[in-house]
Amino acid sequence: MVEYIIAAAVAAVIVAPITWVVAIAYRKRVYETKIGKAEEKSREIIDEALKVAETKKREALLEAKEESIKTKNELEKETRERRAELQRYERRVLNKEENVEKKSEALEKKEASLASKEDSLNKKHKEIEALYAKEIQELEKISGYTSEQAKEYLLKTVEDDVKHDTAKMIKEMEARAKEEAGKKAKEYIVTAIQKCAADHVAEATISVVQLPNDEMKGRIIGREGRNIRTLETMTGVDLIIDDTPEAVILSGFDPIRREVARIALEKLILDGRIHPARIEEMVEKAQREVEMVIREEGESALLEVGVHGIHPELVRLLGRMRFRTSYGQNALKHSIEVAHLSGLLAAEIGADVRIAKRAGLLHDIGKSVDHEVEGSHIQIGVDLCRKHKESAIVINAVEAHHGDVEPQSLVACIVQAADAISAARPGARRETIETYTNRLKQLEEITNSFKGVEKSFAIQAGREVRIMVVPEQINDDAMVLLAREVSKRIENELEYPGQIKVNVIRESRVTDYAK
Repeated sequence: MVEYIIAAAVAAVIVAPITWVVAIAYRKRVYETKIGKAEEKSREIIDEALKVAETKKREALLEAKEESIKTKNELEKETRERRAELQRYERRVLNKEENVEKKSEALEKKEASLASKEDSLNKKHKEIEALYAKEIQELEKISGYTSEQAKEYLLKTVEDDVKHDTAKMIKEMEARAKEEAGKKAKEYIVTAIQKCAADHVAEATISVVQLPNDEMKGRIIGREGRNIRTLETMTGVDLIIDDTPEAVILSGFDPIRREVARIALEKLILDGRIHPARIEEMVEKAQREVEMVIREEGESALLEVGVHGIHPELVRLLGRMRFRTSYGQNALKHSIEVAHLSGLLAAEIGADVRIAKRAGLLHDIGKSVDHEVEGSHIQIGVDLCRKHKESAIVINAVEAHHGDVEPQSLVACIVQAADAISAARPGARRETIETYTNRLKQLEEITNSFKGVEKSFAIQAGREVRIMVVPEQINDDAMVLLAREVSKRIENELEYPGQIKVNVIRESRVTDYAK
């Protein structure tokens, strides 16, 4: 059994390599067959590709030849056309050269003719100059003037004519302007002033309290002056007790404090009990009363003008203006009057009446606290209006009512005019004698400084200046120019309410005696 197994193993060992060799030989033959077929196929593909490439090459050569032939034909055609065009240009240039030559010949002929004419003109010009000089000499002999004197005379004559024409033109333009603009403006302003009839209240910086008798003065002063010191300390007002019979004078810059002191003192006099504790009590009551009066005055002003929706703080400040004066004119009455005038003027010209009244009422609101806050009443008023959310139109009207800034709306211009009307009314404001006399003096000095003015007089409280001129120096035409120049200078150098009339008078007198 073992022998069989060994024999089988030996056989397997011998047969396996033989089988492997035979398989390898078979595979080799198969691969060689496939490689041969593949090489044959590739040769066929290469041959076919060479044939196709040769065909494409021939076709490309043919197309290139055709394209070159076509391009050559186009170039030949374009060349022929260019030659024909060049020939046409050449013929045109030749024609132009011929024309230029002809024109050049004509110009040469004209130049020769002009040269001869120029010589002739030069000769005539010299003859004319000689004749002109001879005529000038003859005219100087006849007239008795030299050429310079005659020139001055002519210029003076022309100057007089120009002055006459200028004066005439100014008169015509002023008359036309007055007819067109002055009539309407006067109607609007007069109508507004006639419709508004506000009272004018002038107040000073002192108040007088009447006493039942002179013995009351001692009681007001108190033991060692304690009563008067308490009253002055509580109110901030000076009490002047002098020889004035049955009267005590209260002096203070702040009108509200002065009013508190007046009410408190009157209550103390009626009560009869005057001592520091009672004085403090009466001053507190007077302060409450004045505060109530301030609110009532502010609300009354709103009702009178017909304006609503103003911040309560602004209403209170309006009421404070009841105790504020400007040049002797009550500030609240002035503001109410400006509001009425602004509304009337706005109605006349078709502007917003409600906004105009509001701006007119608030235009001087800064005066209610200008003694407590730094700055001008205009800037204070602008800040107050901004703080309490007033409209931009109202703020601009407040800021522009004295011309500090340019008005940005018609309402601002209306408030300017209404403020000037209210302030310029006769009796509305009171000026000091010194200010008044200085203005009259300046007015006369300005008018007397002009050449030809003999004397001048400021009359009608400075609202008119009457100018007497020297008739030999100022003629009728020059009077118009003089009046205009004086008006312009007054406008530039003086500050005044309303307007000033400039009246120029030229008077000629001839005197003789019958013997």
